[in-house]
Amino acid sequence: MSEFAREATLAVGLVTILLGSMWIATGSFPPMVVVESGSMMHEDEGSVGAIDPGDLVLVMNPDRVEIVTYVEATQEANENFGYETHGMAGDVIIYRKNGGSDTPVIHRALLKAVANSSGGWDVPGTSLVNVDSITWTLDYECPYHGGTYNLKIDSWEPNHEGYLTTGDNLDSNGCNIDQLRATSPDASETYIRGNGLKDENGNPVLAVKDEWIIGVAATEIPWLGAAKLAISGTSSSVTDSTWRSLAMVVVLIIATPYLVEAIAERRKDESDLDQPRQDDWHHDDE
Repeated sequence: MSEFAREATLAVGLVTILLGSMWIATGSFPPMVVVESGSMMHEDEGSVGAIDPGDLVLVMNPDRVEIVTYVEATQEANENFGYETHGMAGDVIIYRKNGGSDTPVIHRALLKAVANSSGGWDVPGTSLVNVDSITWTLDYECPYHGGTYNLKIDSWEPNHEGYLTTGDNLDSNGCNIDQLRATSPDASETYIRGNGLKDENGNPVLAVKDEWIIGVAATEIPWLGAAKLAISGTSSSVTDSTWRSLAMVVVLIIATPYLVEAIAERRKDESDLDQPRQDDWHHDDE
């Protein structure tokens, strides 16, 4: 076998082992997704710890984890109080809009409407139990005309059990719940279709059913997914900071073998200098 074939086989084997290990660990395949939009950004140029365009995110199988919502993680009396992922309270989920086939959304789960056996609705993490409609003010500050207000769910009557979601980016998503009907119950159909999220058929996105969730965001690997977006032509949201960071990573990966080889050669030369010459041994014997 040629050296090239041997190296190629080794590389394929390592990738297979890596993907297989992540598949076993997450229970999902593919075990990671590349973030395309800036809807989860916390800063304009991105930040490690938040989910930015070009990041890789490991995807946990939703059957393996218990999803913690924002309201559960921000209510002091709740057992999940203080729980955070990716820089904010609660879990981030990956779901298909209205269960469709278009690009999945990766957004934070704010709260969940759960059907009460008596016919009303419960909201875990709040005092709402068996209510006909859901009205609740979240501990979630939103900028508004130079001031702030807390995000409010107003007289929401769910079509079914499910999560309300939003992106973390306050400039574009954070104070606009994906399911706009929850915050604008009296809005006209035209208004709804112009805001919030819509599915592939142009319909407003409804509360996220459990079966629409394809994963829960786990570990974030910054920058590396930007290369995939560049190849696919969907890199418009990737920041200059991410490109610079990715370039540094690529340079480091390329340079590392040469650095290791140079260090090894230097140590070998130093070792040779430290070894006594045979002439010196002969002289000592005399």
